[in-house]
Amino acid sequence: MAKYFLKRVLTAFFVVLVVIALNFAIVRLAPGDPATIMAGFDNPSEEYKAAITAKYDLDKPIPVQFWTYVKKLFQGDLGASYYSNKEVTVLIGERFGNSLLLSGTSAVLSFVLGVALGLLAGRKQGGLRDRALSAGAYVCNSMPSFWLGMMLIIIFASRLKWFPTQGMRNLRLSGTGWVRTWDVICHLALPVTTLTLVQIPAYFRITKSSVIQVLSDDYITTFRITGMSERKIFRKYVLKNAILPVVTLFGINVAYIVSGSTLVETVFAWPGVGVMMYNAISNRDYNVLMGVYLFIAVSVAVCMILVDLIYAKLDPRIHYD
Repeated sequence: MAKYFLKRVLTAFFVVLVVIALNFAIVRLAPGDPATIMAGFDNPSEEYKAAITAKYDLDKPIPVQFWTYVKKLFQGDLGASYYSNKEVTVLIGERFGNSLLLSGTSAVLSFVLGVALGLLAGRKQGGLRDRALSAGAYVCNSMPSFWLGMMLIIIFASRLKWFPTQGMRNLRLSGTGWVRTWDVICHLALPVTTLTLVQIPAYFRITKSSVIQVLSDDYITTFRITGMSERKIFRKYVLKNAILPVVTLFGINVAYIVSGSTLVETVFAWPGVGVMMYNAISNRDYNVLMGVYLFIAVSVAVCMILVDLIYAKLDPRIHYD
């Protein structure tokens, strides 16, 4: 296990380096550049554009820029934003907690609800419960997250006025403690509902198909012949084996916790990393983009290693030698 873990860490390290190189090239080869955007499109000053280009070394060849970036990266320096002049690590740190609160809450809720509904549907395949849950999953899967978010705002915020329309906090609210916490919960309700509803179908389908497949295995038939109760078979054997594919999906969703909620964060004006990434793309803020992409790459690598280790714990048949 230790040898496998070390091998995976080394592989992940080189994969992250390749991802950094590809992202660096793609970002800079895309149309537009920071100097042009910062100088403005109405009567731009060529002298100002030249000064910005020289200040951020944008006039140098891409390989030279990449080598400079990598050297700073190994020193723990992700650079600063072209627009705010704040360090990228500071900007990500300020917003990461907000994205974690939104995406993490929805990831856990969608995992629990999707698995639970998939287990219910898989145990009685073809029944009324299965058809009703499958229809609901198809409906949720067909709705884009931004459209669903806007519909929830129109119904529950604008018309019924049960929840706030946008933001994370009411800036006019005075008070601390539970008052502030409840205000965040109210602002969190609609975006979390949106993300949860669009993520449940994936967990539902995988869980349902896994349950159906495990129930059709020969060893389950053998247990039934021996007189073992259906409840014990399901709890002790079916559940453990059916949950394995869902763990992979959950690991992937957690890995993309920063970028996976960009559309929802934009619709609800949630101050997370997703919105910051979207703004950085629009403004060609290269350092911020590279910082977010690096964070995503490392998150994916770490989560995939953790998923493999969890697999070995859940299924004793899996050995990493």
